[in-house]
Amino acid sequence: MTDQAPRPTEGNRVRQPGVKAVKPRDAATLFIIRRDGPKPRVLMGKRHGGHDFMANLWVFPGGRVDKTDFKGPFATDLRPEVAAKFQTYVSAGKARALGLAAIRETFEEAGLLLAKPVESRPALGPWREFMAHGAAPDLEALSLVYRAVTPPMLAKRFDTWFLMADAERLVSLERQPDCGELEEIAWFDFQEALDLKLPMVTRSVITEVMARLEDPERSIPYMRFRSGPTKARIL
Repeated sequence: MTDQAPRPTEGNRVRQPGVKAVKPRDAATLFIIRRDGPKPRVLMGKRHGGHDFMANLWVFPGGRVDKTDFKGPFATDLRPEVAAKFQTYVSAGKARALGLAAIRETFEEAGLLLAKPVESRPALGPWREFMAHGAAPDLEALSLVYRAVTPPMLAKRFDTWFLMADAERLVSLERQPDCGELEEIAWFDFQEALDLKLPMVTRSVITEVMARLEDPERSIPYMRFRSGPTKARIL
């Protein structure tokens, strides 16, 4: 394991002095776990150095919620127990939009489809290319493992929900051609992943999932930053 995780400001643009803290945007990301080898592996992608948020760091695929995610297509819905955890804090519509955002961003950033085959149907905006593959999101595959809000000292802030799904629910392990915004993607066992250059919250999520595999009933951490990081249990 690396001796020291990156600070919250590493790879990120810091808010200018005197400028009011920005409101966090809703976002979702996807921890895809692969269990077909001697050790569980997670999909990680490296962000390009030109980004002003988490530049040159390894992350899970994900991003902010788009307005089309609130009316996005899906083949299966969130499982009732997952929807219930979300709906303690957000509406049913936003819960579904967060799940759809995680799946859509995984396709856009990593070229992988967490989906089920469906008949061709029209779709709006960023969903058009996804649906062109004859598949629609498999929300039933998702579980909720973490939530974190970006520190107020950063110029870009996100209220991010971390979701998890098994790789066996992917349409294919092969990356779709001409897809993928991440500089490179690869599967790592958990220790290999922890040895990468990671955002602090990504490191925390990997550690949390390791514990969750031993105890699936663990409560879900919520990381917020004030004068320093504080963790509270949200469920």
